Amino acid sequence: MLADLLFQPTRIGSMQLGNRVVMAPMTRSLSPYGVPGENVAAYYARRAANSVGLIITEGTVVGHPASSNDVNVPRFYGEDALAGWARVVKEVHAVDGHIAAQLWHVGSVRKSIESPNPEVASVSPSGLRKPGTPYGGPMSDDEIEVVVGAFEQAARAAQTLGFDAVEIHGAHGYLIDQFLWDAMNVRADRYGGSISGRARFATEVVKACRYAVGPEFPIIFRLSQWKVQDYTARLVKSPAELNQLITPLAEAGVDLFHCSTRRYWEPEFPGSELNIAGWVKCLSAVPTITVGSVGRDPDALLPGSPDRAPITRADRLIEMLLNAEVDLVAVGRPLLADPEWARKVRDGRIDETIPFTPEVMSRLY
Repeated sequence: MLADLLFQPTRIGSMQLGNRVVMAPMTRSLSPYGVPGENVAAYYARRAANSVGLIITEGTVVGHPASSNDVNVPRFYGEDALAGWARVVKEVHAVDGHIAAQLWHVGSVRKSIESPNPEVASVSPSGLRKPGTPYGGPMSDDEIEVVVGAFEQAARAAQTLGFDAVEIHGAHGYLIDQFLWDAMNVRADRYGGSISGRARFATEVVKACRYAVGPEFPIIFRLSQWKVQDYTARLVKSPAELNQLITPLAEAGVDLFHCSTRRYWEPEFPGSELNIAGWVKCLSAVPTITVGSVGRDPDALLPGSPDRAPITRADRLIEMLLNAEVDLVAVGRPLLADPEWARKVRDGRIDETIPFTPEVMSRLY
């Protein structure tokens, strides 16, 4: 049943996908000086060839001096890096795959010793390194405009290179999310205060990207409650607040929300089984991707039976797909360990999947 649901064709805007399985974006830091090489192209193509419906690249930094926290994180600007991404697209499309570029700015999550431009000051909405820890001044309106323009240029480049979509990284405590998060955004101007004010920067980024790519090219927006700075953080505390956050983003042109949670089966708000992806779709009517520990435990992909617990995580995922609570399912670390993971699940060979181990992070295959 789960495989039947996961491997149904689906359409997101103008993008027709062969199934609902998405490769989640995962930072690898294996692109020397920001340039993705032939090994990166082969890495993504290998998974596309093995039944992953949509690849979302690792975070790629936009063209702003303070956008990156690691010299080996891939860039999405500069002729050398864009040539590398053109090769990635070509190889993924050669195996009939689909791929979206994730566009990223880390904001104040930067360590100068590892950054490509250590002499350049980090930026954040309110001059905070982390909640309650000041290090500089807030971004000016001119600085905000420059960063918005960098996202616009990256989105245009992605479309020109032949990517099937772009994803705007608005999650996990990085720059866009720092604007959304009241603990990091204490501004009193139009970019702060209310939820709608804190969402203004993200909305302007979406609008700029939509202007760059036109009305048909799919735009994905990734959001999360949790942050790399604080796993217990919350952007919103109720469905009403969530609605205030996502409505302007949907109106600005988001075609698909990628809703990151650490455990997809956990309800987001009391009184409902919906996770955050389910709530976002319910409130906005925009398709969603659910993600969070999918496939980390192979046994959890097996439905309930007389000799197993009556309700398993697979049963909940089946319910979510049957009820159209979510549209796509993103898989992270299992796909790092096993590029054939999706094909094995499709073919009923879950017991043959290769388990994730930390050593996987140091290689690119």
